[in-house]
Amino acid sequence: MKCDFCVGETRPQRVKKQHWLRGHLYLIENVEADVCPECGQRYFHTKTLDAIDRLLSNDHPVKRRLEVEIVSL
Repeated sequence: MKCDFCVGETRPQRVKKQHWLRGHLYLIENVEADVCPECGQRYFHTKTLDAIDRLLSNDHPVKRRLEVEIVSL
């Protein structure tokens, strides 16, 4: 598919995705996306996003936990 930002041709790739669900932030690894090699824009299919929501809505394995700093500008 063509990138909406730079008109580059996207390619399938596995990426990490930050995902908010019910006020919690998750970092999901190995997510399918179409990625533009020119500008880096990532596109996720609806079925992929729905699958992430289903996974996180049930008991799921946790690989590790990270501490995140929240700052204000």
